[in-house]
Amino acid sequence: MIVKSFWSRLLLIGVVLLSVSCRRDDGVVRLQLWHQLRPEDRVLLQQLVAAYTAQHDNLQVEIVYKETEELRSSYQSAALAGLGPALIHGPSDQVGPLATMGFIRPLEDLVPAQLVSELDSAAVVRFHGHIYQMPDRVGNHLALVYNTALLPTPPQNTEELISMGRATTIDKDGDGKIDQWGIVWNFTEPYFFVPWLSGFGGWVFDDQGRPSLNTPAAVNAFRFVKSLRDEHKIIPADCDYSMADALFKEGRAAMLVNGPWSWPGYEQAGVPYELARIPKVTSTGLWPAPMVSPLGYSINANATGRELEAAVKLVEYLVSDSVQRRFVMEIGVIPSSLALRKDSAYLSRPHMAESLAQLEVGRPMPIVPELRAIWDAMRPAYQSVLGGSLSPEAAAAQMQKDADTKIREMNE
Repeated sequence: MIVKSFWSRLLLIGVVLLSVSCRRDDGVVRLQLWHQLRPEDRVLLQQLVAAYTAQHDNLQVEIVYKETEELRSSYQSAALAGLGPALIHGPSDQVGPLATMGFIRPLEDLVPAQLVSELDSAAVVRFHGHIYQMPDRVGNHLALVYNTALLPTPPQNTEELISMGRATTIDKDGDGKIDQWGIVWNFTEPYFFVPWLSGFGGWVFDDQGRPSLNTPAAVNAFRFVKSLRDEHKIIPADCDYSMADALFKEGRAAMLVNGPWSWPGYEQAGVPYELARIPKVTSTGLWPAPMVSPLGYSINANATGRELEAAVKLVEYLVSDSVQRRFVMEIGVIPSSLALRKDSAYLSRPHMAESLAQLEVGRPMPIVPELRAIWDAMRPAYQSVLGGSLSPEAAAAQMQKDADTKIREMNE
């Protein structure tokens, strides 16, 4: 414990010193921007920021990539010390915890109201009545990806999913082992379970923001996922993210459930694929609703004076139509700009209309800090159902109990 504490403190000192070095008072405003973007996004972001700084004397912007958990922990440590980067870019679910701790600042009095009105109102991230994140894109949502060489048209409902899945689950060489699967996805993780939970009529929170996990919807969704593996045998017995990704890239799976961060990789692997909505649940008539998360920029609560002014102007630039258009055309993101959503050039891009169709039936990812407690409560119970040690009914009751306990402990 002593060694761990020593290294934690040393890391904090390093972060603080790095932040201090970015705030020298020599007339140059130095901003740091921390982000979690994919490699192709990083290149374009660098180009766009370089073009911006070239037009602004006495401004330097350092762009730093960090993995999700590293960004969160390092930012919290730096902000707690009164320092840290002026800007962070990431998904909306980081807003609730950071705003609760007072580490990011409200933006409604800083950014022009006209700019806010030009963005998808559902994507502008508000928490307790304040704007804390300006979005430059929307999505991060799961969708059905299908290999058109193996499956020319996608299933429209779960009845078709099962029949098409059976037809495309094949032992090609007769050795008793499946060589091609009907569908694969990271089905052991709660985030990938949520679309089915919603498709059977459930959600993780009720209208009052309380955990809503011990429901018939959860029980039926548990049974459905388990039946795909154990009864219909169209998914592998154990399938994590890496396995699902590899099987689809190798052309050994007809269908996959995954998000937009993965789709360029399938194109690079030479897989002929299309997107579709996750199939409607036949018994309920409901479309599965994956969680939808805007991504965008938040400003450090410690930024003041010229640094704050420069950070606000940079955010305005980075969420502008001109910048979003570059990301739309070169990367293929769903823009937060309402004008660009109607642009024929955007809608004609491969996969965009289908991705937007899935987005339309999604639900916003909750941004409250309690969401982490939900994931921590769902994971062991859900995996116990898959492992056979808990019935769906017992698992639903257990994850509700665990969620209530974890949230109570968080708020004590």
